[in-house]
Amino acid sequence: MFGIIEIPIWLAISGGLLMIFGLLDRVLVPSVRWYFRRRFERLINKLNDRLDLKLQPFKLMQRRVMIDRLTYDPEVMDAALDYAQNNQIPEKVIIDEVTGYAKEIIPSFSAMAYFGFATKLARIISRLIYKVNLDEKEKEIFANLDKNATIIFIVNHRSNMDYFILTWLASDRSALSYAVGEWARVSPLQQLIRAWGGYFIRRSVPGPLYQKVLSRYVQMATDGGVTQAIFPEGSLSLDGKLKRGKLGILSYMVANFDLSQKRDLVFVPVGLNYDRVLEDRILLKASKHPEEHFEFSLLLVFGFFLRQIWLRLTGRFNRFGYAGVNFGQPISLRSFIENSIKKSADRSTVLLGRKIMSEISKAIPVLPVPLVAYVIKSSDNPMKDSEIFENCCKVLTKLRSSEVRMNIPEDRQAYIIEHAVETLLKRRALKRVSAGIVIDNSDGELINFYANSITHLLTDES
Repeated sequence: MFGIIEIPIWLAISGGLLMIFGLLDRVLVPSVRWYFRRRFERLINKLNDRLDLKLQPFKLMQRRVMIDRLTYDPEVMDAALDYAQNNQIPEKVIIDEVTGYAKEIIPSFSAMAYFGFATKLARIISRLIYKVNLDEKEKEIFANLDKNATIIFIVNHRSNMDYFILTWLASDRSALSYAVGEWARVSPLQQLIRAWGGYFIRRSVPGPLYQKVLSRYVQMATDGGVTQAIFPEGSLSLDGKLKRGKLGILSYMVANFDLSQKRDLVFVPVGLNYDRVLEDRILLKASKHPEEHFEFSLLLVFGFFLRQIWLRLTGRFNRFGYAGVNFGQPISLRSFIENSIKKSADRSTVLLGRKIMSEISKAIPVLPVPLVAYVIKSSDNPMKDSEIFENCCKVLTKLRSSEVRMNIPEDRQAYIIEHAVETLLKRRALKRVSAGIVIDNSDGELINFYANSITHLLTDES
């Protein structure tokens, strides 16, 4: 009974390791998990004390839980079972497909990754490249927002820099959740975007089942009070003009809205504009060859930023002018529906989309380069520097009388306009001839591209 039993040394070591792992799992791991959970809760409380728009529990939900909740949502399950029955496909196969869609869409938001890294990176990159001008009415608009409502920023899409600038500017207000296209589904970018709260959507919708999963996620996030930013144009403008808005995600948000519910839905139109869009020549090339597919290259992006950093370190870097951000008049969905009660639901959504796009168009800032481009484009003859300045002043006077918001201070007009002309000359969009300054015929589209961003503010176009 008390004799010695000999066992192999490998078995003794294996048993000892299993015992240690068991102790860690039962004693140490729960304590560590509790410690980090407490630290996380304190971090969220500190953030919510600072933010105007609080981080809602839905945004902080574990990704695994969110995937299960979306997959087995009653509406999604009904759609999945109907699809399986109509197409004579096993239910298990369809549920696995729905789970795949949910995993593809749902983010894995990390407050530490967003506020500790993403916002700082966005600030560094934005300030490295541009002089960012923020709307003077920003504080007033945010002060009057219903803090219990779900806030949705509706933004025109000029550049991929939109994500960086909005993330930085909103970092003192809330954490934005973006709908991101398939172009960003490359490693490690897609992991970062998920950690920053972005969710991926397919521009070419594969079918009604995917639409149901996507719409239910958007509705869950909206009902949960998640602050979001969407680009209704769907893609970057190829010619500089504000494109027609699409109702896709907007229609998902308003579909289940009930006037009796406590949480309102407030849309904040945002207008963005740049003195230089980083992708301008790529976009113009795409407009000439729409059949070609331009792949996103992470290496090219890193190469571009490394080059700008090197130019800055060597004292040869000049920022790409101004980036302007203006906010339009917020639109309460509850008030809008009450005022449109005689309209059908579909018609109300169309009218809401038109109203939002109208507010965005009025909010797009007038910047120096688009202003000079518009003035140059308006003349068929070469223009002297003094003529350009004089015509720019006339346009600015007209805009100010119409209460259009612009980022060109009156006391610095001469210097700013002169600098904008020099910028377009250096980029070979303009050239000097004996009679004055004219559009360079080799790159005339560039002048149109920037002029188009503000043309609607100076014409009767709606």
